[in-house]
Formats: sequence, C-alpha cells, structure tokens
Amino acid sequence: MTSLNIHEILNYLPHRYPFLLVDRVLSCEPGKNIVAVKNVSINEPFFAGHFPHFPVMPGVLIIEALAQAAAILSFKTTNSRPDDKSVYYFAGIDNARFKKPVFAGDQLVLHVEIVRTMKGIWKYSGQARVSEETVAEAEMLCALRAI
Repeated sequence: MTSLNIHEILNYLPHRYPFLLVDRVLSCEPGKNIVAVKNVSINEPFFAGHFPHFPVMPGVLIIEALAQAAAILSFKTTNSRPDDKSVYYFAGIDNARFKKPVFAGDQLVLHVEIVRTMKGIWKYSGQARVSEETVAEAEMLCALRAI
C-alpha cells in the first residue's frame, strides 16, 4: 500500500489548479485499487457560478475526481508517469449515479478499483463518499493514447 502527498501526486497527473481534483492518496495497491481525497473548499472556482444561493460541487467534477484517482492508479500499476507524448482520455462513463450533493467543507473520499484492462483500455468502478456515505458512483473507461 502506498500513500502520496500533493507533491507526489503532481508527478502522476498533468492537471494543475483549478482542475487538479485529488489532494492526497491514502492508499494505492497497484493493479487493484486506490483511495484518495479531495477536500472541497468554498474557495473552489465553480462555487461562484454553480448555484450561488446553494453551492454544490458539480457532479461532472466528482466523476472527474474519480477519473484522476483512476489515472494515478493506472500509472502506479504500469510503473510509469505521464509525459508530453501521450494523453489519458475518458473513453466512457456508464451507470453514473449521484445520490447526495457535495458541499463546501466536505471531504470527498474517492474509492476506485480496476475492473479490467484490455488493449490499452482500462475499466474502473468508482465511488465517491462523504462521511462513509456514497454520494456518487460510476463505471469509467479510460485510455492512454499517443498524441
């Protein structure tokens, strides 16, 4: 099991503020699963425009946070890092469900496991939780492609 701080995460994701959505990796078992954290702050740029009278984290960004955790898991699994010659793309999202809103002050805990890999396509199952309660879940397909 491996944990990563933000400085180490920056080595595995090309994303930067304001689109970096993983703050810490609590555990990562390459080839199997990852548990990561996104601390949701009222200072997030999306809160100014996403229901200012009732600010909630957009569901698409919760799914993106899961995908970023999945990317870290894939890079750790293949013992590689992103480079300027490739991009890690979403290839599909299935069975996405949003069960509860996520508010400023929440800690989003991202649970992602590898379902299978085939011909460069990775399938994951992901759950986002706040206080042990599932707030969103999805199956994701991602692919690493040369550019």
